[in-house]
Amino acid sequence: KGGKGSATLSMAYAGAKFGSAVLDGLAGIETTECAYVMRDPDEKAELPYFASKVTFGASGVKAVHGLGPLSDYEQGRLKECVAQLREEIEAGVEYARAAK
Repeated sequence: KGGKGSATLSMAYAGAKFGSAVLDGLAGIETTECAYVMRDPDEKAELPYFASKVTFGASGVKAVHGLGPLSDYEQGRLKECVAQLREEIEAGVEYARAAK
């Protein structure tokens, strides 16, 4: 394996951080981590799912935070990837529908 398992270790670390944040939140310790979440339809986001900072609390997800201000460069890069992300999201949603 050329990467010596680095991707696997990175995913394990990310999963552990996420799990810890959720469990801390449920224990009453508000914690904020990044997560891939469904956007609020009222937000009128360009994509239905996106990675965002999420605050976890005693009842689960307490808040999904917006992207915040983006530089002109960041706005341009985001626009460049929206079509690809939309295509991947649609494929994932379709896969989930078919798996029911």
